[in-house]
Amino acid sequence: MPVPQRIAITGASGLIGTALVGFLKSEGHTVQKLVRRPVVSPDEIQWDPKTGYVDIDALRGVDAVIHLAGVGVGDKRWSKKYRSEILNSRLLGTTAIANAVSEVKPQVFISASAIGWYGESGNRAVVESDRVGDDFLAAVCREWEGAADLASGVRTVKIRTGLVLDPTGGALGKMLPLFRLGLGGKLGSGKQWWSWITLHDVIRAIAFILEHKIEGPVNLTSPNPVTNQEFTSALARAMHRPALFPAPAIGLKIALGGFSSEILGSKKVMPQALSDAGFTWDYPHITSALSALIQE
Repeated sequence: MPVPQRIAITGASGLIGTALVGFLKSEGHTVQKLVRRPVVSPDEIQWDPKTGYVDIDALRGVDAVIHLAGVGVGDKRWSKKYRSEILNSRLLGTTAIANAVSEVKPQVFISASAIGWYGESGNRAVVESDRVGDDFLAAVCREWEGAADLASGVRTVKIRTGLVLDPTGGALGKMLPLFRLGLGGKLGSGKQWWSWITLHDVIRAIAFILEHKIEGPVNLTSPNPVTNQEFTSALARAMHRPALFPAPAIGLKIALGGFSSEILGSKKVMPQALSDAGFTWDYPHITSALSALIQE
C-alpha cells in the first residue's frame, strides 16, 4: 500500500475525477475536493476559477494537487462564445491553481491537458516531445499547459489524455445506444487514428505518476492506438451486433460543428513517458478492453 497522502482535486465530479476520488480513498489517501460554492464539509476547499480565488489556508499541507476542471469540448457546438468558454475555463482555472500550488508547495502538481496538443498527425506517430499542432484545440492545450507551468518549485506533470473509454460516459457512453440497436458503424472514412485508454488505466496511471518522479507532459493513451474502423468493428464484436451504418463525414460536420474535427481527425499518439517509466496497462489492446467494458 502507498503511504497515505492528503490530495486536493479540482473537477472531482467529472468522469475521471469521480473515479479517481473513489480509488484514492480506497488506497487510504485523504481527498479534498475544490468546489466553486461555499464549503459544506471538511473534505471541501473553496475556489473560484473566474476570479482566481483559492482558499490557500485550507490548501496548505497537501501532498499533491490534481487539477482536472474544465468545460467539456464535446458538450456543445463550438460557437464563438463556447470556444471562449473552452479556453477560459482552462486558462483561468489552471492559472489560479498553479499560483496556489506555487504558494503551498505540494510534492507534485498534476494538471490535465489533452492529446489535442498534437493537432492533426495523420498516420505519423507522435510522442511527448513532438511540437504543438496548429488547430483550435492545439492552441487551447498550449495555453493550458503554459498556465500549468506557472507553478514554480514543484514537480509538475501535464497529463495529455486521449479518448477515455468507460460505459458510464464520454465518447463510448454516447456510442453504446446506437450500437445496441445495431445502428453503429465507422465515422467518416474510418481510417483516422484514435488514441484511446480505459478509464481504469487512466486512474492507475495518475496513481503511478503520484508515486514516481515523472515530470513534464505525459500521454495518457494505450500503447496500441487503432483506426476508427478497427475501433467500431471491435465495439460491434464486443456487443454482438453488426456495424453496418457508417456516419458520413458531412453528416458529422453538420451535427457536431467544430467538434467533428476531433472525431474525424487523426491522432496516433504513443505513451512514451509512461512506457519509459515502467508503467504497465491492464488493458493495452482494444478488443480485450471493450470486452471488459461491455456487459451485454
